[in-house]
Amino acid sequence: MAADTDESAELAAWLRLLLSPGIGRDTARRLLAAFGSPQAVFAAAPAARDALLSPAQAAALAAPPPDFDARWQATADWLAGDGARRIVTLGDALYPAPLLETADPPLQLFLHGRAALLATDAIAVVGSRHPTPQGRDNAQAFAAHFARAGWTVVSGLALGIDAAAHEGALAAGGATVAVLGTGIDRVYPARHRALAHRIAAEGLLVSELPLGTPPVAANFPQRNRLIAGLARGTLVVEAAVQSGSLITARLAAEAGRDVFAIPGSIHSPQSRGCHALIKQGAKLIETADDVLGELRPAHRAVASAPAPDETTPDDDVLAALGHDPATLDALGARTGWPVSRLAARLLELELEGRVRRLPGGLYQRAAAA
Repeated sequence: MAADTDESAELAAWLRLLLSPGIGRDTARRLLAAFGSPQAVFAAAPAARDALLSPAQAAALAAPPPDFDARWQATADWLAGDGARRIVTLGDALYPAPLLETADPPLQLFLHGRAALLATDAIAVVGSRHPTPQGRDNAQAFAAHFARAGWTVVSGLALGIDAAAHEGALAAGGATVAVLGTGIDRVYPARHRALAHRIAAEGLLVSELPLGTPPVAANFPQRNRLIAGLARGTLVVEAAVQSGSLITARLAAEAGRDVFAIPGSIHSPQSRGCHALIKQGAKLIETADDVLGELRPAHRAVASAPAPDETTPDDDVLAALGHDPATLDALGARTGWPVSRLAARLLELELEGRVRRLPGGLYQRAAAA
């Protein structure tokens, strides 16, 4: 790709526009609407171009940024290093149509992996970086179900729910897209390096940021708009009231996409964001098929496996546990069982994966999607 002179010149012009200081996406789109392409922007008579710009912006476009040659060479080398790497620009045939429908589409996307996934039906799965064990299980199970049903799972490679969603989709043999808040040559957090490499091999990594961009707090809300924009719907698994996941949900709603939220315990801080979304009109979700049914996919969803935590009439302990965490003493009062018998039964359920032991001597059912 980088060896093609015409294409290289075009991509270099796009990168220069992206890197020019003070030229944001709105100004860049205004220039593109006026002149047709980045190359035409830079070839235009200064007076014609400057009429659309402030003096500072006009000065920024008058010459390439000081480090531009090195930045472009690094980009060309990156493209040449792997056949699965490419850059898709605004107006390119491969540019994802759902992003074009949003208020703030990126100028270009750096891709590593299966670029064709940008044309598939996608569901975003997002949530807390510090989920409960149940929240992480839900994210994995829901994402696996979506993947088996033929949907692409989109998330942000962050700690917690994001990583669980990617892992669930991959474990099911399905597709996943990770949208990064750094340059595509960076992995953040670093502990997800192996996961990022697997997604590049089996799914797709996406970033709108130039190579070398480090993790900067202001870039992650921008990343979230791409997660929301690429998907037909966004599922929030767990989230605090003030969280990036709620930003993603708001951006999804503003883009006219469906927003879904899984309810949780009224005592859990990680449930309050989901409850707030439901109060604001998000759809309350209990199973993965609830989401698929709302989105009315063209392809048929795979039937859900029986939930491993369904109780039988004589399963007194699970029935007494309900869906909120409880202490051993509370369960003893509800069941009337001796502590020794109750502890033994809880251990059996824990080994079966049907109950989780939480900090503080609490027990909670491990509900499936």
